[in-house]
Amino acid sequence: ALSDHVDVETAKVLKTEVSDGIVAPSYAPEALEILSAKKGGNFIVLQADPNYSAPENEYREVFGMGFMQKRNDIILTEETLAKVVTKENTLSESAKRDLLVGSISLKYTQSNSVGYAINGQMVGVGAGQQSRVDCAKLAGRKVKIWYLRQHPKVLGMKFKSGIKRQARINARVRYIEGDFSEIERKTWETQFDEIPEPLTEAEKNDFMASLSGVALSSDAFFPFRDSIDVASKLGVSYVAQAGGSVQDPQIIEACDEYKMAMAMTGQRLFHH
Repeated sequence: ALSDHVDVETAKVLKTEVSDGIVAPSYAPEALEILSAKKGGNFIVLQADPNYSAPENEYREVFGMGFMQKRNDIILTEETLAKVVTKENTLSESAKRDLLVGSISLKYTQSNSVGYAINGQMVGVGAGQQSRVDCAKLAGRKVKIWYLRQHPKVLGMKFKSGIKRQARINARVRYIEGDFSEIERKTWETQFDEIPEPLTEAEKNDFMASLSGVALSSDAFFPFRDSIDVASKLGVSYVAQAGGSVQDPQIIEACDEYKMAMAMTGQRLFHH
C-alpha cells in the first residue's frame, strides 16, 4: 500500500519485488502499464480514494460476539517525541524521522509490536508476540540479517549464471544464518561457482559493532529492561515508547548505561 502517487521510477522498483498487488491513490500512465504486466498480468492494481475518511469506530465479530472500539486516529508528529527522559537528551532531525517512521508503522501492526528504523526505512518489525522482548528479538534478527547482507563476504559471493534474484537473496540469508542441515548445505552449494568461506560468529559480531544510529520504537511501554539490552547489540541509539510502567526508572537507567536517547510519548499504539 502506497500513500502517494506512483511514478515510473517507483513502478520499476516494485516490478522486481515479490508481492501480489498494490493499492495507491494514483498512477502515472506508464507506471500503471508496468505494474499491470507484472506476474503475467495477474498482479492486482487497485486505486484508493484519497478523500476517503474512515469511520470513528471499528468493529470486530468473533464467534457471534461483536466488539467495537474507537479507531486509533492519533497523528504522530515531532511533538510526540518532546519528552526525552534520558541523560542523552538530544534527538537529531534524522532520529526524529526514524522514530516517527517506526511508531507510525507500529500503529498499523499487530500488537504487541516493536520496530527498528534507520535512514527513513524500517529494517526490522516484530509483531503479534505475547512478550515484548520476544518482539525485540524477532525484529532484531531481521535487523541483523539486513545489516550483515552488506558484509564484504556476503557481497563477494560468486553465484553461477542463471541463479535468479530471489534465489540469491535466499542464499545470502541462509549463509548469514549458517544453521544448515547437511542435506540443505549440499543443495545450497550447487548455486555457486566458488563455495563461500563460512561467515564466523566473530566476523558477524565485529561487523554488527559498526552499526549505530538505529531507532527503536514500541507500541506500548517496556515492562522490563531486557528489550533495551537486546537493542544495545543492534546499533540502537534512539528509543521511543509510551512510558507509564512501574519499571520506567529501570528502563531509563538501562538507556543511560548504553548512552541511548529515549522519548516517552505517552501514546499506546495497540492494534488488535
